[in-house]
Amino acid sequence: MERASSFRRKAMARQHKGEVMIAGEQLRLRLHDGKLIKDRRYHLRTYPNCFVAQELIDWLVSQKEAPDRATSVCLMQHLMDHDIIHHVCDKRSVLKDAKLLYRFRKDDGTFPFNTEVKIFMRGQQLFEHLIGDKDSILQLRVEHGVAYQRSFPGCQLIDWLLQNMEAESRRQALDLCRILQEHGIIQHVAKKYDFFDSELLYQFCVNFRRRRHLSELLSESEEDDEDVVIGDDLAWGFVVRGMAPCYVQAVDPGSPAAAAGVKVRQFLCQVNGQCVLYLDYRTVSRLVMTGPRTVVLEVMEPLE
Repeated sequence: MERASSFRRKAMARQHKGEVMIAGEQLRLRLHDGKLIKDRRYHLRTYPNCFVAQELIDWLVSQKEAPDRATSVCLMQHLMDHDIIHHVCDKRSVLKDAKLLYRFRKDDGTFPFNTEVKIFMRGQQLFEHLIGDKDSILQLRVEHGVAYQRSFPGCQLIDWLLQNMEAESRRQALDLCRILQEHGIIQHVAKKYDFFDSELLYQFCVNFRRRRHLSELLSESEEDDEDVVIGDDLAWGFVVRGMAPCYVQAVDPGSPAAAAGVKVRQFLCQVNGQCVLYLDYRTVSRLVMTGPRTVVLEVMEPLE
């Protein structure tokens, strides 16, 4: 049970990373269409294919991709944490709502095409091919009295991979399908079984064609937490740093903060209900120290 739970958690984390990549790419294409991404000059130097953070935040709010500027900053920081965007000179690890230049890594060739990304892209390519087939194996099917949209028997997917020369043998096709499952791209319809060359039904976990709303990245990422820290005679036991937004630099083991689940590298969104995204660490520290004995923190923690 423990192994299965760990497997599911890893698959969900990888699936979320995939969702971030899709949302980031959809945003990149929209920004190119809207001419927000273009060559810009700064200090006598031209930076190709970049955008101004402040202009992007304006656009996100106007397009109702986020309810306010603070949420927009959180969303873009999320893309930054996942190596989708970066500061043009890599001088900043946080995104600021200011006249600073940032760029999509796909536009300057620095996007990290690691093994995980390549597997995700292979899954996307297979999905597009399958969905475009005239007699697609992705159909409405029933397993144990429950109907599942766009599902397929495991053995039929393996047959299809062989027929379309996506694999050289059934063993290779089976290995590919299991890798796709491990990376949260396909799953058993009831999430009960690993992938088998059988009549068991499976589905794609990701609809690659669906238009993503950026706000989904925070609501589905399991990143937004609320930590309640009750101070004792030695204070709360955590240190924040950073100009805006600030982040947790250190947590004292055995402290109230550690007991509440505060972790290093979490960004602080709210302190006792007050938005602190635009405040530096000195101001945030003062809010904590001068506030009530019980401190309620809303944080954002990047997935590893």
